[in-house]
Amino acid sequence: MINSEDLRFFCVLANQPSLAQTARVLNVTPSSVTQRLQAIEDKLKLKLLNRQGRTTTLTDEGQLLAERARLILADMEELQASLHDRKNELVGRLRILAPLGFGNEYVAELAAQFQAQHKNVSVELVLSDSPNRQTPEAWDIVIHIGALPDSSMLQTVLAKNRRFLCAAPDYVARHGQPASIAELRQHACISLQENAEDVTMWRLQAPGADACTSIRIRPRLTSNDGRVVKQWALKGHGIMMRSEWDVAQELRSGALLRILPDHALPGADIVALLGSVQRQRSARTMRFLDLLRQSLGARPWACGSP
Repeated sequence: MINSEDLRFFCVLANQPSLAQTARVLNVTPSSVTQRLQAIEDKLKLKLLNRQGRTTTLTDEGQLLAERARLILADMEELQASLHDRKNELVGRLRILAPLGFGNEYVAELAAQFQAQHKNVSVELVLSDSPNRQTPEAWDIVIHIGALPDSSMLQTVLAKNRRFLCAAPDYVARHGQPASIAELRQHACISLQENAEDVTMWRLQAPGADACTSIRIRPRLTSNDGRVVKQWALKGHGIMMRSEWDVAQELRSGALLRILPDHALPGADIVALLGSVQRQRSARTMRFLDLLRQSLGARPWACGSP
């Protein structure tokens, strides 16, 4: 009969593209991973993994085991947490998924503070610029910025976040400020490919207008890394659209200038997504959510921003 350690091992294996990668994650030898998998398959008398060269895929039975194992392990953690809740103690593992740039700037330190305050909680923070490729149910909290894809998870707004068009003073000195939305087509534009959004369709609302005007830009430069896009703009390569949290400091210092500053862009709220099932929202999850609300609700990046 398989046990909880078998389930934990298989959940790790199911999330890796190869046995070799599983060995690296577990810090063991590839041969020990193969032997452990074989032992579980022997116990169940089922084939759980297909090997195709160096890559692996789950069989139907392996997929079922991985899905049920995650639920069983979550239930076990929740039972332990519920027992400790009776003593007002937080325990267990807190799994957080956040965007790379924002997570590094604002979430990482909060996660470390939370763990320091609750010694029996371990924190797993994964930063990714492609959060939609992850399975949301695998996380206690998913922090998301921008257009929200269809999701069964509970949404909680942590902070309002504006978006601006901006460029370096050097770019403006060489090419001038566009006088209208239509003139953006004549400028070098930079786009960030994220969250499966239509990044070449910019929407701006002119002063006094009742609705936004949409314009299809033809970006000269595109990247999936927000840091790269920001550096391109700072070096004068073109006009970018970025969130206030990321450019407020540069706007205050004058390293970036707002383009069409009297035009409004659709906001990109910073939200927390939680499991739709009540048992997925543990005491440690809700306590960390409170910390996020307290710390981010004041919008620390916005102090004195233009």
